[in-house]
Amino acid sequence: MRRIGLFALILLATEIHAQKFPSDYWHEGKIVLEAGDTIRGNIKYDLQNDLLQFEKDGRLESFSARKAIFFEIFDKTSKRYRDFYSLPYAATGVYKAPIFFELLSEGKMTLLCRESIEFKSYPNSFYYYGSTTRLVLVNKYFLLKDNGTIEPFVGKRNDLIYLMGNKGETVEKFIKTNKLSVDNKYQFAEIVSYYNSL
Repeated sequence: MRRIGLFALILLATEIHAQKFPSDYWHEGKIVLEAGDTIRGNIKYDLQNDLLQFEKDGRLESFSARKAIFFEIFDKTSKRYRDFYSLPYAATGVYKAPIFFELLSEGKMTLLCRESIEFKSYPNSFYYYGSTTRLVLVNKYFLLKDNGTIEPFVGKRNDLIYLMGNKGETVEKFIKTNKLSVDNKYQFAEIVSYYNSL
């Protein structure tokens, strides 16, 4: 039993070091600074700490969400452009501080997202007891209201349909026809973009 436990720990350690997330890579892109300057080069982002690393011609700089108001990258992992904005948000309490949000869809309903890397437990196979813990990429969704407030969206498909009012039934048909899910970031964005087009 001790041997299996040690083996599992070695596998977990190997997986943690081998696994890569979009935030682990350098991406080509641009940053718009608070002062109004736009800089272009390689960008590595860290949404959990709201920091950007910028590299050009061997020179490295770091920017917080207070100094960078917008950045855009071409994400090598998803092969698409991604836009991020620094917006005031009160994570705890009432004090708002600027943090980075990815813009997924803008319109009547504006959908934002933040990534985090978290440990999740999965049950082991039939032959082994216990569970396996893995690092996974978790997307957390937010809705930007007309008055500028940002609210977390933790619901499911039915909660989203409810928020869409009299367009909900049309959107639900679109979701079923195209086999879309709110659990997939880009499919969620497609659903909201369709609603915004109605």
